[in-house]
Amino acid sequence: MSSTLVSADFATTFGSLHVVASADGTVHAAELRPGSAACTEPGRLPRIAEALAAWEDGDADALTRVPVRLTGSPFFTEVWDTLRTVPAGEVVSYAELAEMAGRPRAMRAAGTACAQNTLSLFVPCHRVIAARGRLGGYGFGGSGIKAALLEHEGVAIAPGPVTADSLVGADAAVTWAATSPRPVRQSAGEW
Repeated sequence: MSSTLVSADFATTFGSLHVVASADGTVHAAELRPGSAACTEPGRLPRIAEALAAWEDGDADALTRVPVRLTGSPFFTEVWDTLRTVPAGEVVSYAELAEMAGRPRAMRAAGTACAQNTLSLFVPCHRVIAARGRLGGYGFGGSGIKAALLEHEGVAIAPGPVTADSLVGADAAVTWAATSPRPVRQSAGEW
């Protein structure tokens, strides 16, 4: 049984989010396009529009509750399913993600699964960080967008220019507290 796919672009704080979904709202593909403010036919996908508005308004797990269609190898789909269980406001390393997916020695493969993710924001690969609390890269706009997404979800990022080596979470909170009089938001994750 085939399903008709529809697409729409949604304006977000972080750029345009292009979504391809079935009429029932199951997301088949999504791409965050930083720097673009396109918004075309969001009424075609009302469930996704509602979830995106809730996410923008602070319900940081709203997008992981949207049904998705995962297409990939059995290991990749297991990693993506597992990634959808990482709560907003928390981050995991590639090694932790591999262990959560039942393959503790497959951290590089978990990283490859993140790099092959075609469901930006709905499968939140921005919640995966590099070793030793470093931010790491992000295929949907680079480390600056990744840092902004994590901050939106309540994760502390070290002050200064954002790079792949910027510290995240508790490590950032310690650095930030030592250099800034501002209150520090800490993630609920354990380091």
